[in-house]
Amino acid sequence: MNILGIIPARFASSRFPAKALADIDGKTMIQRVMEQSRKAESLSRVVVATDHEAIADHVRSFGGDVIMTSENHQSGTDRCFEAMQAVGGEVDYVINIQGDEPFIKPEQINLLASVLDGTTELATLVKRIDDQTVLFNTSTPKVVLNSRSEALYFSRQTLPFLRERNPEEWLQHHIFYKHIGIYAYRADILAQITQLPPSLLEKAEALEQLRWLENGYRIRCVVTELDSYGIDTPEDLERHFSNTGPDKT
Repeated sequence: MNILGIIPARFASSRFPAKALADIDGKTMIQRVMEQSRKAESLSRVVVATDHEAIADHVRSFGGDVIMTSENHQSGTDRCFEAMQAVGGEVDYVINIQGDEPFIKPEQINLLASVLDGTTELATLVKRIDDQTVLFNTSTPKVVLNSRSEALYFSRQTLPFLRERNPEEWLQHHIFYKHIGIYAYRADILAQITQLPPSLLEKAEALEQLRWLENGYRIRCVVTELDSYGIDTPEDLERHFSNTGPDKT
């Protein structure tokens, strides 16, 4: 199985400009993501897909593979598709590894890759929620699963609603999952979903994966015990770095 790891890394960010180049104890964010991803034995190759020469030059400086992509992509999925086309050759699956997750663990990547058997269209990771704050945090997407461990729906709201219980008791009476934002796409499915127009549910929740569900695609969800943290602001970096540290990635 030829699985291509792609790390989308755009330069512009309203809340954290050039965050891919942010320094984390002597290494940039993008270098840490690349180094962690390269440790995943399941990946045949790892490339950074970026829209800016400063990021590309930096990736080349530490020996990383880089693909230049358009500045006009609306999502990391679109950037991954362009990068897959540029790489060429036979690719069975692409794993989209977020460029703003310097604490990603190779075990998470390998776990996701373990379900890529040719029949899986799309896959992602989920983690059981065990904290009340996370459960009701609308910045944390939640996912509801069916009996085949496929996603039924993603929402920033807490789902499902436990009608007969007080909210402070919900964790005691139901298993809730948060979404970990790493995606696997079968190559042909990646080509298809990038042609879909934005959907109503996607626009309502600002969650791209709802576009795929609305159009009938199946998203396999794999439960991980390991957490993951995206860095959206300098404050996120300071908070998670102080808790995790580079030696624990």
